Formats: sequence, structure tokens, C-alpha cells
Amino acid sequence: FFFSSRSGTKLIAPLGCLVSRQKHTLPDLPYDYGALEPHISAEIMQLHHSKHHATYVNNLNVTEEKYKEALAKGDVTAQVSLQPALRFNGGGHINHTIFWTNLSPNGGGEPRGELMEAIKRDFGSFANFKEKLTAVSVGVQGSGWGWLGYNKEQGCLQIAACANQDPLQGTTGLIPLLGIDVWEHAYYLQYKNVRPDYLKAIWNVINWENVSSRYATCKK
Repeated sequence: FFFSSRSGTKLIAPLGCLVSRQKHTLPDLPYDYGALEPHISAEIMQLHHSKHHATYVNNLNVTEEKYKEALAKGDVTAQVSLQPALRFNGGGHINHTIFWTNLSPNGGGEPRGELMEAIKRDFGSFANFKEKLTAVSVGVQGSGWGWLGYNKEQGCLQIAACANQDPLQGTTGLIPLLGIDVWEHAYYLQYKNVRPDYLKAIWNVINWENVSSRYATCKK
């Protein structure tokens, strides 16, 4: 569409261009499937990334297309009925995209700098923080996630658990820094039903540089 003014003819994008979007895609892992062994097996990583995460991405794209059609038709009933699928598949995509970067073959140990100071301030010590996040993650009933998040309003770190694929920020308002996936598909092939063993192992591959970077970004 065009309109004319004293400054000349200007181009206005058609409305369709404003609502067009890129489809979501499965992000590449920043390491090989076997890079986190022996703590997380290559078989688990391959299935988790190429099958489970890929399914969330595909279903999210399908759901968004249906939602777009419902919006165009003004069909509020259809929009409402699609929201659980948006929450589940959208959350699955958001959560796993964070999770892969929270892990590293060069991870483990303890964080440094501002993040470590904040952990000591809000939890007393790193050991106490680790114990609390582990306990919250072990305690998730069924499937879900344990999280370290940042409460921007209060300026502090908080630990939270989310059920299923509920995204932390979208459901609690906390900005996600570190997520621990406690769905059985994240550990069952290696640790069977012993979730505490998986949680003990995962601390050896936590990418504290990534968590610290997320903390520095959300504080700005």
C-alpha cells in the first residue's frame, strides 16, 4: 500500500507482512552427542535432542499455524482450545533451548564472580544452593523441571519447580538462568528410575559460564 504526502510517496507494509513469522527450528547443540559422557550418555542426548525436542518444535509450528487461522477467523473458542498445546510445545522448545546451553563438557565445579556472590547472598553458600535445587528437582512429581531463576522485581535469585513443560518466565515471572530437566526421557536409559543419581551426575556438566552470562544479562 502507498500514500502520498508532501515529503513524497511512502510504502506501508501490508498487514499480512506484519503477522508473518519465521518457523521455529531445532537449534544445533554446541557439542557432540557423546561430549557429556560419562555423566549423560550419547544415546540419551541423541534421542532427547533429535526426537523429543524436535517433536516440540514441529508441534509448536503446527499449533501456531492453527492459532493464526483462528485469529484470522476471529474464532475465540478455537484460540482458547489451542492454548494448552501452545503452552506445552512452546514451553518444551523454550526449556530445551536453554537446557542445552546450560550444559557443557567443560562444565562442573562452581561459578565465579557476581553469580557466586549472589548465590552466597541468597542461599548462604554454594553447597546450600546445590542441595536446595537438587531437592526441589528430585521432588517434582511426575515430569517437570527444577530451575534457578532471577526475580527482577526483588533483585534476588530464586529456586522453583515447574510441571511438565511449563516455561519458567511465562508461568512464574522468574527469568530462567539454570534449568534441570527431570522428565524420565532425560535420564531413564542410563539411570533407570533413580532420579537422584542423575541429579548428582548432572552437576559435573553444568555450564557456569552460560549461567553467569544469563545472570549478567538479566540484571541490566
